[in-house]
Amino acid sequence: MSTSSPCALLLVDGYNIIGSWSSLQQTRDQFGLEMARYELVEKLTNYTAHNGYKTQVVFDSYYQDTPGTQEDYSPNLSIYFTAFAQTADTYIEKTCASYYSRRAVPVASRLIVATSDQAQRLTVQGYGAEWLSAKQLETDLEFTQLQIKRKQRSKKPPQGRFLVNSLDIKVQQRLAQLRHGIKPE
Repeated sequence: MSTSSPCALLLVDGYNIIGSWSSLQQTRDQFGLEMARYELVEKLTNYTAHNGYKTQVVFDSYYQDTPGTQEDYSPNLSIYFTAFAQTADTYIEKTCASYYSRRAVPVASRLIVATSDQAQRLTVQGYGAEWLSAKQLETDLEFTQLQIKRKQRSKKPPQGRFLVNSLDIKVQQRLAQLRHGIKPE
């Protein structure tokens, strides 16, 4: 469903999602937080492209004495590390407030926030954003992966080892005519 302009802006509270998904908790516990972040972003890449979203995964850098930074992971997915003394919740709330205050030039037609923080949920819904729980995001992501696999499986493989066998029967006939010097009717 990928389009030139995204149908929705999806803000993902990164550490909240990592703490909510058991697979990411296991990755975090075994291999560290950086690997869990990477795995989350990887999982969101196809989901974002398939659904036509512009996605921003937000991570806290609350205790790091650094400015906020954004890394573009793909054309439709970026990672944002908050500035010193700023939480992901604060960043998401400010984004919601600015999104709905300057509605004349929206980035997308919808704003969706993925988090299981209930206080955050109420706040973003108060601004008018849609809310997606961590569990619902995980379910949607798994469903999207199944859709992509089915779509890839439904393309029937070529029969035989030659390229001509994968062509439409009419095209095969026309190529045979050309090969034998027969002019089209």
